[in-house]
Amino acid sequence: MARSKEFEESVVLDKAMRLFWEQGYEKTSMTDLVEHMGIHRGSLYDTFGDKHTLFLKAVELYDNKISTALAAGVKSSKTATEALQFIVGFLICEEENPASGCLMVNSTVELAARDADINKKSIEVFTTAEQLFKEIILWGQQDGEFTSEYDAGELAEFLHNVGVGLRVMARTSIAKEKLRRISNLSMQLLVK
Repeated sequence: MARSKEFEESVVLDKAMRLFWEQGYEKTSMTDLVEHMGIHRGSLYDTFGDKHTLFLKAVELYDNKISTALAAGVKSSKTATEALQFIVGFLICEEENPASGCLMVNSTVELAARDADINKKSIEVFTTAEQLFKEIILWGQQDGEFTSEYDAGELAEFLHNVGVGLRVMARTSIAKEKLRRISNLSMQLLVK
């Protein structure tokens, strides 16, 4: 007779996600995961597979959480400017774990050059982010908030690049005021 699980899968996956987010993939050992998740090594392997598979599931969980939070913030915005300000604030310091930066950006820097799965996921997530920026920029252009002098897709690529840079810088002790100045200057390119 098979034993029933003594843990909630989503809860322990969230714990693994937070540990990978804090330490990165390479620094996180299976022993760290077992201790942090509070489950037996056999249960970890039976439920999640190997470390790489667990990491991919943790990255997917992170992506879903961030996408949900961003979508809710954009949806509740009354203007395109407000939506962009929400996203920029979120990128700089509004996340659950701002000192750890962005798990997706961290993972891209750490692994994408040698891990095809992470490279593919990074491109997917970055493309989705650029699409969100593009939709907001088009909204602002249609409502007359933003200039139409530049292509919305190209502006989205630029803003996404700034956002990735801000997420990397947010991991350091650089003052939030500096990050806000950078983001404010970037947004000024959009204003009519």
